[in-house]
Amino acid sequence: METARPADAFDPTLVLLTVEEAARRLRVGRTFCYQLIRSGELESIPVGRLRRVPADAPAEYVARQRAAQRAA
Repeated sequence: METARPADAFDPTLVLLTVEEAARRLRVGRTFCYQLIRSGELESIPVGRLRRVPADAPAEYVARQRAAQRAA
């Protein structure tokens, strides 16, 4: 019997995330996540008419922010 997982559970098998899932991982709002995408700070790719974020992109964004904080 399979147990249900919460909607925000981390699934390591995902290759691409929705913008909402990426925002949840970053603990930011959807609108701010779209701002990060538009500015190029958060990588995303088009999939048809959809916008998806590579699963490793949120962690890369955080790593860049941490490195910039240390350098300041």
